[in-house]
Amino acid sequence: MGYVMYEDGGEIRFGTVLAESDSTMQVEAPHGKRSKIKSAGVLLRFTQPEPKVLMQEAEVLQKTIDIDLLWSACPLESEWHFSELAREYQGHEPSVLEQVAVLFCLQAAPIYFHRRQRGHFRVAAPETLKAALAGLERRRLQDQQKAEALEALAAGHCPDWLIHELPALLYRPDKNTLAYKTLEAASSILKKSPAQVLAQCGAIGGSRAWHEGRFEFEYFGPWSTDSDFPAMEEQDWPCYEVPVFSIDDAFTTEIDDAFSLRELDQAHWEVGIHIAAPGLQFGPDSAMAEQARARLSTVYMPGRKIAMLPERVIARCSLDEGQERPALSLLLRVHKETLAVVERHSLIQRIRIGANLRLHELEARWDEETLEGQEIPHLADLRILRALAEHLAEARGVRERSTPQYHDYTFVVEGEHVDIRPRPRGAPLDELVAELMIEVNRHWAGQLVEAGWLGLFRVQGQGRTGMSVDPAPHLGLGLNHYAWCSSPLRRYPDLVNQWQLIRLFQLQDPAVTDRVRLREESLAFERAYEAYQDFQRQMERYWSLRWLEQEAVTTCRARLLREGAARLEGLPLVVKVPGAAALEAGTDVQLAIRSIDVWAIELHCELLSVEPTVIP
Repeated sequence: MGYVMYEDGGEIRFGTVLAESDSTMQVEAPHGKRSKIKSAGVLLRFTQPEPKVLMQEAEVLQKTIDIDLLWSACPLESEWHFSELAREYQGHEPSVLEQVAVLFCLQAAPIYFHRRQRGHFRVAAPETLKAALAGLERRRLQDQQKAEALEALAAGHCPDWLIHELPALLYRPDKNTLAYKTLEAASSILKKSPAQVLAQCGAIGGSRAWHEGRFEFEYFGPWSTDSDFPAMEEQDWPCYEVPVFSIDDAFTTEIDDAFSLRELDQAHWEVGIHIAAPGLQFGPDSAMAEQARARLSTVYMPGRKIAMLPERVIARCSLDEGQERPALSLLLRVHKETLAVVERHSLIQRIRIGANLRLHELEARWDEETLEGQEIPHLADLRILRALAEHLAEARGVRERSTPQYHDYTFVVEGEHVDIRPRPRGAPLDELVAELMIEVNRHWAGQLVEAGWLGLFRVQGQGRTGMSVDPAPHLGLGLNHYAWCSSPLRRYPDLVNQWQLIRLFQLQDPAVTDRVRLREESLAFERAYEAYQDFQRQMERYWSLRWLEQEAVTTCRARLLREGAARLEGLPLVVKVPGAAALEAGTDVQLAIRSIDVWAIELHCELLSVEPTVIP
């Protein structure tokens, strides 16, 4: 009985010969399987020892072979059969065992020996071998580094070399890097997301830092390192005699707009609408303008904001209490009895800010029914301005304002604690400010249209509101033309329009004339503005979930919307409720909170009960 060693699909196999013809053999493997093989594929014939014993002994002998000596014994220019290499290495006619051991060694060292056909090999060139060995060592060190990092991550420590890869490792990873593969492996082992693994190790600040960091990484880079920006030469603008005042919420630090009121004569008031003027500090071709174009808008989120302009610009332009600032002003001559605006005049002037009024302080001391208040600054002015705002609204077709049915929410974040305060949407003081802003935006848009100048106009057709370089009606406001001009510290379109208005008021040529570029900026702003608003809503949802955790809320009241969605009471939070789709929209229900995931910003609730309908 004879045995053979043969190659099958690149693998070395052994078998006992059962039958043989001129070109084929039938063999039986050591584990009993029978196969038909080609005689040409046989690498070695032998009679002793048995295949199983031969394989075991060859594996032991293989470990004693000096791989470098074997490589050095091979010529570089030609291919060698493994039996010839065994003879060269051993220095004598090799036994079956020695031949098989050498073959096993050749098979196990592909970077030293390149396999050819039917037991033949070619030795790797020195340069190729050197590079391959360096790569092998590099992989060994990487495997060691990865193993050490996995051990550290499991113990709650993040290696410095992983931290150095942040934030790209989290938000835009290269999946071929060792850092990514290590973090993914740790995520799988610890059964946490990569962000949670890093948070557990203190490499990132937690879920809030993860969400905010992802947004900033995608949309923002660092500010320019320029320490200052070259401001335009200050001009001797006429100084307005009356101190002005602003009305904003408690967290507004970019104060764009302010108001004034004075008596002109027995029949007329002069109402001033004053807008901050960063456009006087830098022009559209400046480096600072490039930074504004890069951000396009201030981004708001609970607990913080990302300003469109650097703080040094805001500090120089914001209408802060006690400061004097140049501003673009629209002065309205208003008839005292009819409240009709009989004259409008636009100009650049220097104003003195007498007060920054805050909405929460005003509303706490203001009676909306009687328009009375206790110790409210500018109370008489506010009454007149409110009456004017109502008149302006009527003039553009708003006949009667409905009672606010919805709420806006103020998020007060201090450290990790959040307080959520509802506030009726469309409160009278809000409407006062809104109507005066509509007035200045409408009028200045009209001046740009009349001059035939480019601008970024706000338009609304049948259902769609957006930006346009061409003036068109804003159906929602009932206006023939409208442009954002009142928030140049916070929105790029307002800044563009201000550059134009500054030139227009001074009877100069327009600052912006490239229609194609302005159109591109308009589209970029719309994309960015939508993304920023989506992010703000996402973070409001995130902090709503944080509030539920903070207050240990387990059940809550909600009102059903359509298709099984429900709005939680007292929170800007809508959630899908299993089993509620069959109930009528408007139904009040009690929900049980089953799980909150602040990383995924997900809330899972269960319907507890349906509240009875109250019959009036």
